[in-house]
Amino acid sequence: MLTEQEIKRGTLAAKISINAQLLSGEAGYRRAGIHQYISQVLRHLPQQNNLDYLVYTRHDGNFLHKANITAVATTIPTEKRSLRILWEQLIWPWQSWRQQVALLHSMAFVTPLFAAQPAIITVYDLSFMHYPEQFPTLQRQYLTSQTRRSCQQAKRIITISESSKRDIHQFFNTPLDQIDVVYPGVDSIYQPLPRQEIESFRQEKGIDRFILHVGTLQPRKNIATLLEAFAQLEAPDLDLVLVGGKGWLFADIFAKVQALNLENRVHFTGYVPDEELPLWYNAADLLLFPSFYEGFGMPIIEAMACGTPVVAANNSSIPEAVGNAGQLFAPRNVQECVDRITAVLHNPQLSAKMRALGLEHARQFSWDRAGLETAAVYQRALREE
Repeated sequence: MLTEQEIKRGTLAAKISINAQLLSGEAGYRRAGIHQYISQVLRHLPQQNNLDYLVYTRHDGNFLHKANITAVATTIPTEKRSLRILWEQLIWPWQSWRQQVALLHSMAFVTPLFAAQPAIITVYDLSFMHYPEQFPTLQRQYLTSQTRRSCQQAKRIITISESSKRDIHQFFNTPLDQIDVVYPGVDSIYQPLPRQEIESFRQEKGIDRFILHVGTLQPRKNIATLLEAFAQLEAPDLDLVLVGGKGWLFADIFAKVQALNLENRVHFTGYVPDEELPLWYNAADLLLFPSFYEGFGMPIIEAMACGTPVVAANNSSIPEAVGNAGQLFAPRNVQECVDRITAVLHNPQLSAKMRALGLEHARQFSWDRAGLETAAVYQRALREE
């Protein structure tokens, strides 16, 4: 993480070209973690640091209401992966050259192979390196080869946790001092809500007590362990709610629900709009986050900001997100998961302590700071010219 002095030091004037094509204009799983991170960082880039931003997006970018940000809508349908690759490799560097920008920032994994300007890249995680079998072959090969090449060519690399920083160093041999950690923040909509509002929401959804999981339905989320642990809980009045859109290889999840005879107690909401998500967090007895691997794990701090206890897996970046405020378990250990859940559900003192610690911990994560730190990385890259 950058120091306060580095954040405040930037004075170089320059124009930055930003590839934000992964911003999604449609409701669905693509509006999950990466979309949220890109959207929030762009919203919180500082205005008074002598930097101007040219933001390329598939959509109009009307949410970027800042004098030093110009949003450029791309006419090519870059939601299609092949066309997005074409755009970022050929059209974007050409447009940036015409605009005489000083620096490129690709906000998702890959920079242009040939560009007239130096580039910065944001790498969120290396799940395709840790779990290659969980990715379609062509997607995995592209991400592996091009992220490696981009990290080797980039002026600086931004990532979202110390864990991901170590991964980038380990897999791509990138010097640690070339990698900057810019943690996600927590939006102000994630906060404890009035009890009456929460009760009304439960009645509307027809669910009383429940455990919550938030995340795209895909193998890396380790939902099989979650389901097995839930099936072993001695709590027949407790339901399980899985919030998130379908990613890939999700059919096994539905089959597992049927095999465990949980059809009447497990609820799939699909994609949930941003404004509704705080209600799910507030209404839940706890958030269960058993993922095998995460670049950070934003639902953890969102839940904590709502005052909801968190039980999570103890791997990759997740302990960074949890801090001292949650309960951790080995991601393949079903019994340990059951024990952690049971302790929270049946120990009011522990639950209350976790709520208080979680609220305090979540306050450390700020989108304002993420915007300032990103701008500081730009200034650092410009000084290194």
